[in-house]
Amino acid sequence: MNTHKDFNKVREQLGQRIEGLRRAQGLTQEKLGNMVGLDRTYILSIEHGRRNVGIDNLVKIASGLGVTLPELFDGIDVTGLVDAS
Repeated sequence: MNTHKDFNKVREQLGQRIEGLRRAQGLTQEKLGNMVGLDRTYILSIEHGRRNVGIDNLVKIASGLGVTLPELFDGIDVTGLVDAS
């Protein structure tokens, strides 16, 4: 059975992944936000795992970082979050 904490962990992992990709390209949160049409504070809240980000914004962020959606989620473990039985 999943808990709210399980999904928080996924959001935190995704935020860390986005931050790592952003920093590797030398982008500030403001620069990435401007590139993809999102506010710097929204990028900050995603990177800190405080946002349940919609698919439209994930596509924008991935595009701005020059990665595919699967690459954006690389290394993020969602195993066992949903009971498949």
